[in-house]
Amino acid sequence: MAGLGKMLKQMGKMQRRVEELQTELEKHEIEVTTGGGAVAIRINGQGKFLSMTLDPEFLKEDGKFVQETVLAAVQEAAEKAKTYNESEMQKVTAAFQVPGMM
Repeated sequence: MAGLGKMLKQMGKMQRRVEELQTELEKHEIEVTTGGGAVAIRINGQGKFLSMTLDPEFLKEDGKFVQETVLAAVQEAAEKAKTYNESEMQKVTAAFQVPGMM
């Protein structure tokens, strides 16, 4: 059962590292701009939106165009946060592969 003890120890270590990573992801900020800087969005590595700035001149554009541009910025920000999160999580979990579990 020495293998089981080692595995449990590794799993505890991985859990602590994942918890540390969650804190790091919360602090990591990603900024996305679209429309030549008309829309700027900040999101953290956990996918929480932090802010959105719209250029007042941009808001004078056609409503449909404004909606499409803002939506594109939100989607891009969400995708970048997801990709960053998955990449960082993979780094943590790859070091702790348990035989027969994955």
